[in-house]
Amino acid sequence: MQNRNISDIIEQYLKDILADSRRIEIKRSEIAQQFDCVPSQINYVIKTRFTLKNGYVVKSKRGGGGYIRIVKVDLAENQSVLDDLISAIGTEITENQAYQLISSLYEDGVFSRKEANYVLAAISRQALDLPTAEMENMIRARILVSILNQLRCEE
Repeated sequence: MQNRNISDIIEQYLKDILADSRRIEIKRSEIAQQFDCVPSQINYVIKTRFTLKNGYVVKSKRGGGGYIRIVKVDLAENQSVLDDLISAIGTEITENQAYQLISSLYEDGVFSRKEANYVLAAISRQALDLPTAEMENMIRARILVSILNQLRCEE
């Protein structure tokens, strides 16, 4: 566990559970107690590491009987998830966010390794080489949305 922070450890714990079941329900306070951290740390992990772009849908219910439900979605099988991904990308996406998205699509079998690498090469900072990061993020988003729209048409 060298060089791993608490967020990495919590993320891996939740992913290990999700490896056995594509859906889990957790109580934020129980997980925080288990890892001896504040509940907001659990929120941070879920908000940053279990996003739709990473292939997860998160729902929460607040209150005494509240829970957080994390579902690993199969991007290849779920048309509405592709629509949601397109909406989530919006008009801009960073290179790191795009990498996470392409990795999720690869893990779900939407892309082969070769196809994923082609897409990553096409949307890389080096390939786009525009004057500003904002312009690169806009063009990257357009390329990814176009690819996702093409995937929708193939189904």
